[in-house]
Amino acid sequence: MKAPFKILLVDDHKIVREGLKSLLEAEPDMQVVAEAGDGRSAVETAVNLHPDVVVMDIAMPHLNGVDATRQIIAHAQGGRPKVVALSMHSDRRFMSEMLRAGASGYLLKDAASEELINAIRAVVDNKVYLSPQITDVVVDDYLNRLPSAGNASAYSSLTPREREVLQLMAEGKATKQVAALLHVSIKTIETHRRQIMEKLDLYSVAELTKYAIREGLTSVEL
Repeated sequence: MKAPFKILLVDDHKIVREGLKSLLEAEPDMQVVAEAGDGRSAVETAVNLHPDVVVMDIAMPHLNGVDATRQIIAHAQGGRPKVVALSMHSDRRFMSEMLRAGASGYLLKDAASEELINAIRAVVDNKVYLSPQITDVVVDDYLNRLPSAGNASAYSSLTPREREVLQLMAEGKATKQVAALLHVSIKTIETHRRQIMEKLDLYSVAELTKYAIREGLTSVEL
């Protein structure tokens, strides 16, 4: 008998993680080896434990799910873990960015529980899994190369490091705290902040926070 798939659950709501863990561990071929409540700890845990699958929320504190996925894929040694996004967002912007970041699956949180089980088995088998509710949106986006509505997204306008800085600023972190978290100098963070403001043409913390929430980098619950 094959060893069960090792799964890392990433969601900032403990009750969601507990529910998912109970669901998945009822399956003989699945084992939840760890949980993480934010994107930054998810990256650290994935690098240390080498899970087969990461079930990833998108809107999380400290580091959003898109950039966490990108870092997990980039830092993987040997076999890369398969990432399944589990999100409230059906907007094509979030779906396309998660897929570009390296996710192999994308499900909505209101999907049936059996769908997550099927998605995990599919991605482990090197297939891409998309919720039936969102497949049409993704296909339409890729076939017609439609731009996202409104202004350019944070993922096309900002670098990954600028998105990290913006998210932490929007979550109320002071410049000194952001510098400490990212292990860089205060001057470097001040430079990033100035570049972010110039790129977005937004010059107040309130405006930047609203932008970060709208782009899914953080949420109003934080």
